[in-house]
Amino acid sequence: MSRNPFDQEHAILDQKIGTGLSKLGQAIRSQAWKGAGSQGLTPTQGQALATLAAAPGNAGLRLAEVAEALGVSRPTASEAVTALVRKGLVVKQPDPADSRAVALSLTQAGREQAGKAALWPDFLHAAVESLDPAERQVFYRALIKMIRSLQRRGQIPVSQMCVTCRYFRPGVHDDPERPHHCAFVDAAFGEPELRLDCPDHVAAEPALQDENWSRFLEQVVPPLNDPQSSP
Repeated sequence: MSRNPFDQEHAILDQKIGTGLSKLGQAIRSQAWKGAGSQGLTPTQGQALATLAAAPGNAGLRLAEVAEALGVSRPTASEAVTALVRKGLVVKQPDPADSRAVALSLTQAGREQAGKAALWPDFLHAAVESLDPAERQVFYRALIKMIRSLQRRGQIPVSQMCVTCRYFRPGVHDDPERPHHCAFVDAAFGEPELRLDCPDHVAAEPALQDENWSRFLEQVVPPLNDPQSSP
């Protein structure tokens, strides 16, 4: 009996997915270097600006918080921040919560540069737009699962995702398009509204995270309608 040549192809699908993600990573790094270089920054410096710009309130962030958000060592973060201070983009001030600590915040010039740095990934938008709505929804759900897996292994920084938040109530509503609930704002929401980095996030206890995650995975996601195809 002849062997189906596609059996072997299916067996190495995981490897192909890994190769594809690696190529996307290379493209992102390449664009980051180009975008940063055009502003006289390194990618780490640009990411530090974006991190400080996204910090809630005006209290700034400590160096350890910047390092954790970037997934780099404190010496690496310190080197980037020192360069940004020298360029007049970041200022060091006493931390309002602890006068012995230092808080980092952006200057006006730093905020302008941070806005430009945030545009670096825009080249991906065209690629995402090549997917139809249903494909985007499946892809986004897959990204959430992969990010959570990497976070649990300590391989990427922990981001403030809905699925790990104490306010997240998965699948508590009968509406298939808005099955989840956010107890912080007391509102129902759907799969596309899941956040990867919410400023109001409060980490749930590990047991609750696991329970919510199991309930989240049980949800059957209805396909999105393409607004362009609607009559």
